[in-house]
Amino acid sequence: MKYLYEFIGTFFLVLTVGMTVLDPHAAGLLAPLAIGSALAVMVFAGGHVSGGHYNPAVSLAVFLRKKLVLNDLFAYWVAQFIGAIAAAYATMYLKGASTAIPQLIDPAKALLAEFLFAFALCYVVLNVATTKETAGNSYFGWAIGFTVLVGAYAVGAVSGGAFNPAVALGITVLNLSLWSNLWIFFVANLLGGALAAFIVNAAHDKA
Repeated sequence: MKYLYEFIGTFFLVLTVGMTVLDPHAAGLLAPLAIGSALAVMVFAGGHVSGGHYNPAVSLAVFLRKKLVLNDLFAYWVAQFIGAIAAAYATMYLKGASTAIPQLIDPAKALLAEFLFAFALCYVVLNVATTKETAGNSYFGWAIGFTVLVGAYAVGAVSGGAFNPAVALGITVLNLSLWSNLWIFFVANLLGGALAAFIVNAAHDKA
């Protein structure tokens, strides 16, 4: 059931991205608010079953935090990527074939932007959802969702603001990003997640 929850959460996250970013009826400057809110509510909905990752970088960070076993890590990744692809096609069905012009990005700047905010996202997730000091808190979903909201406003114009390899795949299927740029998100996001796990493990002694 936890794999299904990861599929569902990732699906609605990427669906929200596509529906609010793509014309017609794009949400414009309000899109990050909808996307961050979608992530927050899905984290609240699924956190007690799967952990509410919806992001391969987060799953990697949780694995390195020793809160997820290797088999589940790979199964989560599969569920997340399938959810993202399904959401992209659902978006195109609802809105019509994408006529978006892919965002042109500077690879070096995008790599840094995606690394920084993937790190920030995973750092927040690990601190609010995997430590004894914050166990049982009622704000974890909003903390996680608002990290994506902040990142989208801060560096969305630089990188597209994915901070999530599954979202990156989804926006690439939707032609919002070039296939040749997909590696940037995978490398930057997974490295950001790994660094966050290293720091949180050092601070909390894998507690």
